[in-house]
Amino acid sequence: MKNSLYGFQVAIREESAFRQELTLAAILLPCSLFVPVAPVERVALIASVLLVLIIELLNSSVEAAIDRISLERHELSRRAKDLGSAAVMVALVLCVLTWVLILWPLASAWLTHIL
Repeated sequence: MKNSLYGFQVAIREESAFRQELTLAAILLPCSLFVPVAPVERVALIASVLLVLIIELLNSSVEAAIDRISLERHELSRRAKDLGSAAVMVALVLCVLTWVLILWPLASAWLTHIL
């Protein structure tokens, strides 16, 4: 537990992308508790946000390990970092799709009701 908490501290202090995604999570997670959706949809909303944080932490750990091995530019190092970044992007796309597909009917009904 101590090491996990230290990992969060390091990520918050050293990783700007993690801080940005954590800010997004601080907005979306409370929102997920208040939208009127089925429990399984609520879990999907929450899980999609947490998945982004998980993938970002793994990406940051890969980058740190590569930098520990060598700061010299190498094609395999670049590839590993780019693949980690791509994984984060896929998680972000999944998060956006999850939120849009679940909330679109609610937003559409609300707009129809107002207009």
